[in-house]
Amino acid sequence: MIVADELREIPIFACLEEADLQRFSARAADVRLEEGEWLIREGEVPSFFISLDGELRLVKDVLGKSTELYVYKHGEFFGEVPILLGAPALVSIQAKTRARVARFDAQQLFDLIQTSAACSALILQTMTDRLMTVQRFVSETPSSRVLLVGTQYDSDCREIRAFLSANRIPYQWVDAEQVPKCMAGQYDGPSVVIDGNYCVEEPTVRSVAEALGIRTTPRYESYDVVIAGAGPAGLAAGVYGASEGLKVLMVERSAAGGQAGTSSRIENYLGFPNGISGDDLSERALKQGARFGAEIAMTRYVESLEPLADGRYCVQLDGGQRVSACVVLLATGVEWRMLQAEGITRLQGRGVLYGASRNEASNVIGKRVFLVGGGNSAGQAAVFFANYAAQVTILVRGKGLELTMSQYLIEQIDVKKNIEIKPYTEIIRAEGEDHLERIVTKTRAADGQLTETTWDADALFIMIGADASTAWLPRNLERDDAGYIRTGRDLATWTGEREPFPLETNLPGVFCAGDVRHGSIKRVSSGVGEGSMAIAFVHQYLALQDF
Repeated sequence: MIVADELREIPIFACLEEADLQRFSARAADVRLEEGEWLIREGEVPSFFISLDGELRLVKDVLGKSTELYVYKHGEFFGEVPILLGAPALVSIQAKTRARVARFDAQQLFDLIQTSAACSALILQTMTDRLMTVQRFVSETPSSRVLLVGTQYDSDCREIRAFLSANRIPYQWVDAEQVPKCMAGQYDGPSVVIDGNYCVEEPTVRSVAEALGIRTTPRYESYDVVIAGAGPAGLAAGVYGASEGLKVLMVERSAAGGQAGTSSRIENYLGFPNGISGDDLSERALKQGARFGAEIAMTRYVESLEPLADGRYCVQLDGGQRVSACVVLLATGVEWRMLQAEGITRLQGRGVLYGASRNEASNVIGKRVFLVGGGNSAGQAAVFFANYAAQVTILVRGKGLELTMSQYLIEQIDVKKNIEIKPYTEIIRAEGEDHLERIVTKTRAADGQLTETTWDADALFIMIGADASTAWLPRNLERDDAGYIRTGRDLATWTGEREPFPLETNLPGVFCAGDVRHGSIKRVSSGVGEGSMAIAFVHQYLALQDF
C-alpha cells in the first residue's frame, strides 16, 4: 500500500496538508509492473497516474508503427489530459523497467484540483504544455505511410485501396488519370511507395502488406486452433481462444471483419448506442486478440484440410505452406451472390461492384449511384453514400423495403432527400466502353405491364444476398443443398461414439461458426456469439483428446 510519506516526496503533493495527504494515500492504488507490462492501452478508460519508481514509456501508434514519445520517471504525473477532456486514453503506457505507480481514478483527480489551488495550477499548466506538445506532434507527423498512384477502374489498385482502408492504414491515393502528363508516363498499373522511400514493384495486396510489416505467414508449424476467416465469428473465436490460453492462428484472405467490416455503420449492435462502423469494430477486436496473443496471417486463405493419423488436421494455405491443428474452426463467411444480367461481369470492378466499402466514398462524390438489394447492407450503403453522391437510387424486386430491411434504416432513408427507391425493378444490362456509363432496367406495373428504362449511371453496387463458398472443403464434410455446413443436431452422417458438440461438423474436431453454418442467423452479433461459443466447445473437445 502507499503511505503518506511516499506522496510527500512527490512535487505535486508537496503543497497538501497532512490530513489531505493521508486521505489521498488511502485512496491510491499501488500498481506494480514488470518490464514490458502495460499500465494502460490507447482507447481504454483513463486514470491519473504518478510514477513512484522505475521508468515508463509513453507509446503511440503512428501510421501503424509503435513509437516511443516520452519516458516518465520518479515523481512525474500523467493521465490528466484525457480525463479533463472527457476522452479515452490517448496513448499507451508501458513499463520500460520494473516500475511502481500510484493510480487514482477521475473523481480523485478532480478532488485534488479542488483541494489545493497550487495543485490545480500545476496540473492545468502541465496539461496546457502537453497540449502544445500534441499540437507540434500533429503538425510534424506525416499524414500517411502509403502513397498509391492508380485509377479507380484498375482492379489491383482497388484491391490495394480496399485492403489499406479495411486495415486502417493511412494512405494517400492519387488518381493516375488526374496526374499531369508532364509528371507521369504511360499508365501500366498501380504504383505504391511505402514510408516515402520504398517502392513496391508490380504491387499486389500481399506484397504491399509485407512491405508494411504485416505478417502474411504463420509463425509456427503447430497450433491448438486454426480459424479459417477473420470475420465477426472468426475474430470472436480468436479473442476468446487466445484469452483462455489456446495457441490460435486466424487465416484471413483480405481484411479482418469480412463483409461486416465494410458496413459504414452498424447501429443495432449491443453496447454502441450511437452505432459503430464495421471496420472500427473489427479493428478493436483485432487489437484485443493481439493483446491476448492470437496470431493472424493476412492475405492468405486455406486451400485444403486433411486429417492426420494422430487425430489432428493438416491445414494447407495457398502457396503450399502447411500447419497442423488440434482443432479447425470454419468461419469463412459467405460471398456475394452474382447478378445475372448482360454486361455485369464485363464491367465488374469498373463501376460495377459487389458490396460497398467506405473507401468508395471518394469515387462517388457528386455522381449518380445505384444500389441493387433491399437488405440492411444496401440500406447502410445508401445512407452512407447519400452524404457524397448527387443521387442514390435503390432498385428492389419487391414492393419496397419493409419486409427486408430494419426499420431504423428505413427511417434514415426516408429523411435523405437524394435517395430514391424504385420498387418492382430489375436490371436488364449494364452498358459502357471502359467503365460503367448506363444501366437498363425493367419495372413491373400493378397491371403487370413492363417498362424498360435507361439510366445514366456512374456506379452500381450489388447486394442481393450471398452464397456459401465451401467447394474447397473435404467431400465428406456434410453440407446442405446450398453448400452451407451442417453442425450439431442437424448432422445426418455422424458416426462417433459420443454426441457431436452443437457447433461441430461431422468431422470430429472441425467446428463451424458464423454465416457459412447451416441455419445461422445472418447478423454480426450472432456471428460474434457463435465464435465465442465455439471456443467453449473446443475446450470440451480437447479435454477428451490425448494430443
